[in-house]
Amino acid sequence: MIVIAENLNTRNRAYMEALKRKDKKAIASLSKELSDAGAEVINVQCSLDGSGDEETLPMAVEAAEEATGLRLALDSRNVEALKKSITLCKEPPIINFISGEEGGREEVLNLVSRFKASLILRAMKGTIPVSLEAKLQILEELIERANAADIPNARLFADPSIVHIGRGMGQEHLLNSYECIRALKEMVEPPINTVAWISNVSTGIPNALKPKVNSTFLSYLAGAGLDAAMVDVKDPAIMKTIYLIKSFRDEIVFSPADLS
Repeated sequence: MIVIAENLNTRNRAYMEALKRKDKKAIASLSKELSDAGAEVINVQCSLDGSGDEETLPMAVEAAEEATGLRLALDSRNVEALKKSITLCKEPPIINFISGEEGGREEVLNLVSRFKASLILRAMKGTIPVSLEAKLQILEELIERANAADIPNARLFADPSIVHIGRGMGQEHLLNSYECIRALKEMVEPPINTVAWISNVSTGIPNALKPKVNSTFLSYLAGAGLDAAMVDVKDPAIMKTIYLIKSFRDEIVFSPADLS
């Protein structure tokens, strides 16, 4: 399982303040903490809507890569920001994301193809669909578009779009996200990767409950065959769960001492 650190996001006050100050040293320090905690990829987000990303995203990308040497996921709705940032990456990044929405999608596909990057395809079109059939329909269309742009399935990550469990019909959403991952594993050839932003499941619930909900949900999706997880790598419960998943999949050598 690929461990993608979600921590450089708009909810991280220290990180957002560092962006505002243009403090590359602070961003580098925060990134190094994520690497030390076990991140294998760092997702870099500077805004929710792409506003101002053409200035902040390249700065954050440079700081994170110089500090860690890790692969990055560029999380922006701003195509110009992606164009500026992708050239700074020593290793082809993951672009996070395109969805069923039309705006800027073809430019992103061309950029991913040109730089041999990877791409997250998100099952969303205006709203996040509830049904399994609707999720698969959106993802099928996105896979076809990506393949037409010369992006092979090996570089694609399908995201069923996770909603919080307390949302209306949240439990049905989550069940169908699980079934979506299973269906993609069984139906798509050549195989495609799957990814999920795990902490979305616990949005809005008391902080004391979040580690248990997140780590259990991660185990649940791992049973469906999840390939990559966007997680809070500074959460010990999540990282112990990832360690066990990797052990059960024979991706690492298990040692009881590692869990102490």
